[in-house]
Amino acid sequence: MNEKKICNILSLMYKKNPKPTVGLLFNSDFELLISLILSPRSTDISVNKITKKIFDIARTPYKMYSIGINNLKTYIKTIGLYNRKSSNIIQTCKIIIEKYNGKIPNNRKDLESLPGVGRKISNIFLNVLYDLPLIAVDTHVLRVSNRLGLTDSTNTKIVESKLTDIVPVRYKINLHNLFVSFGKKICYSRKPKCKICFLYLMCEYKNKNY
Repeated sequence: MNEKKICNILSLMYKKNPKPTVGLLFNSDFELLISLILSPRSTDISVNKITKKIFDIARTPYKMYSIGINNLKTYIKTIGLYNRKSSNIIQTCKIIIEKYNGKIPNNRKDLESLPGVGRKISNIFLNVLYDLPLIAVDTHVLRVSNRLGLTDSTNTKIVESKLTDIVPVRYKINLHNLFVSFGKKICYSRKPKCKICFLYLMCEYKNKNY
């Protein structure tokens, strides 16, 4: 796909959604980090319901750590993988307190050293808070980019690398949020809304839902 077509696709997407935002609710870097650790295999809505309650009593690594794993489980037991997530959050808070003096790391290497924080989460965190041109790849980004013909792989690392190479810098900020929103509203995994899709003529998906 040539650069002109890529820019046409992305400019149309941003025209329809000028200010795509992450679906998680947060008021600080710590709250975003915890919300992201809670997010795998969970909807933004379910995570936001939990964090609305838990951030009322624990808005810092110190307060969150003082809750303890067992008490934390009672707050997040309604979402998937809550046992592992509870452990990851408490361990992450412990590391932030002991190693980083209560400050959240602002670089990929240190972020990815925290339990429950992988490449996708670190990319989202740094992109949202620091406007770094990093592209996080989840199921929505993978599906949308492949259907549009921007990429042709099911490997998240390969897709990230390809998107990083072909997407102009001006479009990289919030690209993840843009694709996630598009994937949730139009480009469904099953029965995508191809009939009303504004990218219909440019899309390379072979199994369009007529």
